[in-house]
Amino acid sequence: MTTLADTKKQPIPAPAVDEHVSAPRSETAVFAGGCFWGVQSVFQRVKGVTATTAGYSGGTKETANYRDVSSHHTTHAEAVKVVFDPSKVSYGTLLRIYFSVVHDPTQLNRQGNDIGEQYRSSIFYTTPQQQKVAAAYIAQLDAAQVFPRKIVTQVVPLQAFYDGEEYHQDYAEKNPDNPYIQVCDVPKIAGLKQQFPELFQEYTHK
Repeated sequence: MTTLADTKKQPIPAPAVDEHVSAPRSETAVFAGGCFWGVQSVFQRVKGVTATTAGYSGGTKETANYRDVSSHHTTHAEAVKVVFDPSKVSYGTLLRIYFSVVHDPTQLNRQGNDIGEQYRSSIFYTTPQQQKVAAAYIAQLDAAQVFPRKIVTQVVPLQAFYDGEEYHQDYAEKNPDNPYIQVCDVPKIAGLKQQFPELFQEYTHK
């Protein structure tokens, strides 16, 4: 599955509202946008990102496991925790990548053939500034009609993030020949490299 923006030669407009940090530090962002394999495979290749973890947000600790989440009986979303240095890559830039190549933000509770609430588009903000930047950017993109349909991405506070099972970590990197990865995730990585070449970095799992 490719996103709406994959066919564009240029990425979507940069956010007019962003946070600007000059001194190096660590900040955490959490994004949900379909299967966490693909979300992780993009963000781990962004310069300024220091760590990514596939996991679950939006539900309870007791149901934070792949079996329960896949059963559609939890309120979790498959999500990715992104640790980054905002002096090297801003939160707004991460959002730009998220909306450009990670997923289609106009699909409600699905991404392509992956259907269910666990595949919803959600931004779990960790600071008031992240909430401000995300809300302003969605309003900016909708006003400019960047996408043919209205953005349905939720902007909600992060209550908790639960790490996913070990076999889900770096899944796309460990299983490059998997047909799902070839069809759904390889195009996202190519989109990142094409649209954001100055931010692209190669990634090899440890």
